[in-house]
Amino acid sequence: MSDTSMASLAPLFRPFALKSLRLKNRIVMAPMTRSFSPGGVPGPDVAAYYRRRAENEVGLILSEGTVIDRPSSSNDGNVPHFYGEKALAGWKDVIDGVHAAGGAMGPQIWHMGIMQPHQSGWMPPVPFEGPSGLVGPGAPAGVAMSEKAIAEAIAAYAKAAKDAKDLGFDTVELHGAHGYLIDQFFWAGTNQRQDQWGGATIAERSRFAVAVIKAVRAAVGEEMAIIIRLSQWKQQDFAARLAETPAEMEAWLGPMADAGVDIFHCSQRRFWEPEFSDSDLNFAGWAKKITGKATISVGSVGLSGEFISAFRGEKSEPAPIDALLHRLERDEFDLVAVGRALLADPAWAVKTREGRMSETSGFSREALGTLV
Repeated sequence: MSDTSMASLAPLFRPFALKSLRLKNRIVMAPMTRSFSPGGVPGPDVAAYYRRRAENEVGLILSEGTVIDRPSSSNDGNVPHFYGEKALAGWKDVIDGVHAAGGAMGPQIWHMGIMQPHQSGWMPPVPFEGPSGLVGPGAPAGVAMSEKAIAEAIAAYAKAAKDAKDLGFDTVELHGAHGYLIDQFFWAGTNQRQDQWGGATIAERSRFAVAVIKAVRAAVGEEMAIIIRLSQWKQQDFAARLAETPAEMEAWLGPMADAGVDIFHCSQRRFWEPEFSDSDLNFAGWAKKITGKATISVGSVGLSGEFISAFRGEKSEPAPIDALLHRLERDEFDLVAVGRALLADPAWAVKTREGRMSETSGFSREALGTLV
């Protein structure tokens, strides 16, 4: 494999500034569930894990998903909380370490919605909650949220965002992708509601997300950058699509942009795949074109295989990023999220900048077992 030339790397290592964000480059550590926080409390090993990425020149670190203060917001007892005195003290150590190393960071704020039980057997104290009690089309696995539950969940998102600001985080990301709670409201397959939180169109089913965004904006003020992570695909259905046309995508993203989103984090399994048939723009490219907002592209960056196959045991090797750099140079999107490559190798950004991508670690499922 030939390393990418130093000259062509320039687009990736340009600074980026937007509201509260002052980034040294365009590299974002993608949020990746690690489950190393017993009882929901991130400890010194978690703080050191994130600090290592800051020390190795990652521009923006987005944390693993951290759950909001709802009784069944998680299906895993080792996923970190973003509420409660002990968990927030742990996150204070995380952000202080990242800042000491010259980095920037935001927590990803999460509610899993309706889930299947975790393989560990751990269960929350009350049933999982979602728009219609469905984990997938025709698959009940929890309870439909009442108006009171919806209002309380919206308030819990806002409280977590305010806590993030108070702890000193640089931004906050809402997890609205991959078939979790916000995405369960988006998806007709899991949102069968007949009230204001449902509807036949993606614009109607986006009202919950819009309400969350407005509440978060009110909680953190105008200057803190708000990111939302979105996806067409779901863990329940890789082929699912919320927007089949650019017009439907505008109906989906436009209200969120108006509500206060600054950056759309556009999750794809493979960043090079076009979103619609009449253009080679990917999801992040279309989101920027439609909304005028900054976007983050993601999907198998720097690796030969996509992540679902990797989690099934297929090893991914380091791969050139020339195609990504060409898109970034054309300003199709603004930032690039790197997931598994950074999970396995904290020095990925430095090695890339120095033209040593062939020395990066690749990824195998075994990497999930430790915090390197």
